[in-house]
Amino acid sequence: MNIQWRKSSFSEQPDGDCVELALNGGCALLRESDDPSAVLKVARHELRAFLARVRAGGLVGEIALSD
Repeated sequence: MNIQWRKSSFSEQPDGDCVELALNGGCALLRESDDPSAVLKVARHELRAFLARVRAGGLVGEIALSD
């Protein structure tokens, strides 16, 4: 299977670490370029809904990130 990964447009450096996305049927695949073996697989409609909610500010205060 030939998967075409696309680099995030927010990546400032051509060879820097970034998030990459690929579409495979009804699924979206996400990975970090510095660890390409770890892939997150989600349904395309779920990723679309998540991104719409983020863009609308709907997750502010709901997710606590730690270092």
